[in-house]
Amino acid sequence: IRGAGNLLGRDQSGHIAAVGYDLYVQLVAEAVAELKGEPLRAPVEVTIDIPSDAHLPSDYVSREDVRLEAYRRLAAVDSAEVLEDIRAEWTDRFGPLPAPAEGLLEVAALRVQCLRTGVREVSVTAPRGPVLSGRRRRVVARLSPLELAASARVRLRRLHPDSVYKEEPRQLQVDLDAHGVAAALAALLEALVPPPAHVEATEAPVPADSSLSGVHR
Repeated sequence: IRGAGNLLGRDQSGHIAAVGYDLYVQLVAEAVAELKGEPLRAPVEVTIDIPSDAHLPSDYVSREDVRLEAYRRLAAVDSAEVLEDIRAEWTDRFGPLPAPAEGLLEVAALRVQCLRTGVREVSVTAPRGPVLSGRRRRVVARLSPLELAASARVRLRRLHPDSVYKEEPRQLQVDLDAHGVAAALAALLEALVPPPAHVEATEAPVPADSSLSGVHR
């Protein structure tokens, strides 16, 4: 693909690490649009900086044009349902997902939650100092901007007592296990800011019936 460099070659994992997941899939989507002569849409930018081996290995999806289409579809994903459809399709076409492909979908799932909750930047760094023997490696994740209601802050303190939420910059800082950090952050965002369907299910009004006045939800 002219102009796309080695976006789909064996160095693709390095490209993702260098430019970040969101920019990577944006570059692929732009390359496809340019080849098809389609107008480019201004993307919603979400910067996700997570040390992760997230890509489609060439020994899993061997054809470059198929990998290109897979990345293009990921760039357009805006819901968990569509992402699950992609997971099912990959499994059906190519077999069980290897770890790098699983990592790619986990980062994509985090991006979906960021788009839904308004988060535009996620950065993950390792704390300084050696890892003590017998302890799992921890990382510090920062997400912003993130608007948390009072009830969400109570839930946050229960889930992660050591977390820090700064109201002025609307930044959340949380300490996590380094393994599966993208999936953990996606789950945390869903727990703190439930999707509308979840909210309706959990906060549906109790019928105005005197016989139900003592029912607890």
